[in-house]
Amino acid sequence: MVDRDQALASEDWSALVRRMRAQTPARLLAGRSGGAYRTETQMELRAAHACARDAVRSELDPQRDLGGAFLEQWKTFEVSTQATSKDDYLLRPDLGRRFSVRARSRISQCCPAGQDLQVVIGDGLSVAAVAAQVPALVPLLFEEAGRRGWSCGQIFLVRHCRVGILNEIGELLQPRVVVLLIGERPGLATAESLSAYLAYQPRSSHTDANRNLISNIHSRGVLPRQAATRIVNLAARMIEQRTSGCDLREELSALRPGGNLPAASSD
Repeated sequence: MVDRDQALASEDWSALVRRMRAQTPARLLAGRSGGAYRTETQMELRAAHACARDAVRSELDPQRDLGGAFLEQWKTFEVSTQATSKDDYLLRPDLGRRFSVRARSRISQCCPAGQDLQVVIGDGLSVAAVAAQVPALVPLLFEEAGRRGWSCGQIFLVRHCRVGILNEIGELLQPRVVVLLIGERPGLATAESLSAYLAYQPRSSHTDANRNLISNIHSRGVLPRQAATRIVNLAARMIEQRTSGCDLREELSALRPGGNLPAASSD
């Protein structure tokens, strides 16, 4: 199969079309054969759809997906939600928003409470995204947090994870800010896109309106270094204003590492 960028360079496109296509992985102006897509485009779509299905159905394997060195460096352990299988997870989203009894006990035993920043990794709807983005992103997040003198909780993995698990993490560990790194629902452009959901002191009554999102973390979207800076800058604003969600707007002008945002301190 011809690489998309090679095809873009070789075909006789106008300068305007070239600029449009270079800005997005979406299949804009892909051309046609009669009333149908070209064979190459059809094959690309089928391959992308297969990757998306595989990403959704794959089970997290920490050793394979994150590597032994990562797990050892960050002393990462794994827990599960109340969804006991991938089918449970896909058919019962509510089960993915609550920890099992065993998971709650392990988290309470292994994680210090009351930290400034608590980072959690969830498999979500794309294990491929977790494998591709998390090993590079996590060290950058802790580096950025360290520059601000923040205390950071013990990182852990959540299998069969939904975004609503943020609320249980908040109730269990009482951190200032929780960051959930979770695989996005894959599309036909990439199956390796990661999201970072943030919430200030999340509680059981919180909804999506109380959370903020930085999405499209992947090689053709938001790169890990930029993502880490944006995540920590946004967390700093949450700490400063003591809120998150629709009451808080990200300041994209403050993207430099170690910017003039406040360090965490005791209330």
